[in-house]
Amino acid sequence: MTEKRRRGSYAKGIAKREEILSRALEVIAAEGYAGASVKAIADAVGLSQAGLLHYFDSKDELFTEILRKRDEVNAAHFGTVDVNDVQADALRNGYVAVVRHNAEVPGLVQLFSRLAVEATDPQHPAHEYFLSRSQGLRDLYVQALQRAQAEGSLTTAVDAELIARIMQAVADGMQLQWMVDPDVDMAAAVDALFSLVLAAPGDQPRSAATDA
Repeated sequence: MTEKRRRGSYAKGIAKREEILSRALEVIAAEGYAGASVKAIADAVGLSQAGLLHYFDSKDELFTEILRKRDEVNAAHFGTVDVNDVQADALRNGYVAVVRHNAEVPGLVQLFSRLAVEATDPQHPAHEYFLSRSQGLRDLYVQALQRAQAEGSLTTAVDAELIARIMQAVADGMQLQWMVDPDVDMAAAVDALFSLVLAAPGDQPRSAATDA
């Protein structure tokens, strides 16, 4: 095979993976996590199950890459925060918007939560994804919270790193509560936590969940 043909085959393989992941997001959004079998995803892109898994090492890797694709789509839709100048309000508004959107795609929330538990095993294909994603999000939190501490709008009695972990824990926990009781308002709860953390004594609480 010539170098040109090898490059062409590689490019086609990458394009097919992207098609699979995009269609998988649609399948999960429409059918839910329970209906998002490898067969259902394969059918959506006109492949056999074996043909689909030709592009991924395993079912677990496929679902891990689906979550990466979801993050990519969310970043394109909601925008990204400048890591060099992240402000608490921008982080708050963006994160609450994503959480609100998650309530519209329960299948993806179920996939994320189930895979997060399985990925506690260091050998699981999603282990590094969750470690890296969690650290990246926490770094944004820490930078924004440290700026708020420097400006005097956030207590310095608790380290910004610990506050960031607490905020992540609440967001993840609200997803579990919402899966059990869909009437739970995840976005309002996450936004209320931002209000508690960032509000100075005497401040009136503000709700990005209802004002945005």
